[in-house]
Amino acid sequence: MTSALPFDDFRSLVQRLPEANDFAGNRVRERLRELGSPGEGLGKIGDLAEWLATWSSRPAQVNRPLVAIFAGTHGVMKQGVARERLEATAATVEHLAAGGAAVSQICGANDLGLKVFDLALDMPTEDLSTGAAFDERGCAATMAFGMEAVAGGFDLVALSATGVGGDFATATVLTALWGGAPSTWISTEDDKLASRQADVIDQALRFHGAGNLRDPFEILRRVGGREVAALVGAIIAARSERIPVILDGYPALAAAALLQAGNPAAVDHCQVASTMGTLAGRAILDRLGMQPILGLNVSQAGVGAGLATLVVRTAAQVVSGLRAMPTPN
Repeated sequence: MTSALPFDDFRSLVQRLPEANDFAGNRVRERLRELGSPGEGLGKIGDLAEWLATWSSRPAQVNRPLVAIFAGTHGVMKQGVARERLEATAATVEHLAAGGAAVSQICGANDLGLKVFDLALDMPTEDLSTGAAFDERGCAATMAFGMEAVAGGFDLVALSATGVGGDFATATVLTALWGGAPSTWISTEDDKLASRQADVIDQALRFHGAGNLRDPFEILRRVGGREVAALVGAIIAARSERIPVILDGYPALAAAALLQAGNPAAVDHCQVASTMGTLAGRAILDRLGMQPILGLNVSQAGVGAGLATLVVRTAAQVVSGLRAMPTPN
């Protein structure tokens, strides 16, 4: 990174992302056709194997998968935008580290890598309703951290996040980015809390002003959070390294939306793990133009990521292991 303005490097990266390797993807589809009956009726299994090959530029396989969960804290919590206390995020990270969470069981039982990244939990971002969540340099540094987090030779990365207030920050980002009523993007189904969140989002957007919320990276630093910034970096790095990505949860979808705003093809290497069971979740997926792999309506960090990774890995194993049926005598 060499530019005087930190965001310029990322804007440049987003415009220079590797394109799909359609030859590799088409080879999967051709092989299924050539196999005849064994390659028929596979539905999304074949689609996932084709997607995997297209974006990894090699035959569909998953040998080193990673589930990465980014944890951040939010200064806007002082505005009463969540039921839980700020300290709950650190407790969740400790629970994950101790192996007690649902995603820990999924990964441990199925040989999936699991990493949890503490994004300065003891230093919440600023209150986004009365100031910028963080400055450009800090935002860029967090994106760079996210880029490094997916290094290590992984061939499939599933990205998720945890942090009290993270879903609220996501709703604020999406309202700033896509417009519409805040209620469209608010995930809570608690009417009283949703009303409070909508009021604070309106307050935040008035404070920052529409003129300052036209650029995706400015939206990120003003009304986003560290976990969204790290997810943006991880998605960019994965694309640059030809690693297919699975997105899990609201903050990951916010990161995808920001990148898609900068380059409509920026998240073509991504799949969504699962439905989340809310009107906001459906609205976000519709706007992104993405169909989830699973329909489990899960919201706990990493659960959809882990299970969707298993489906993709199995799809690759099925397609690579298929053999033609012997010709009847």
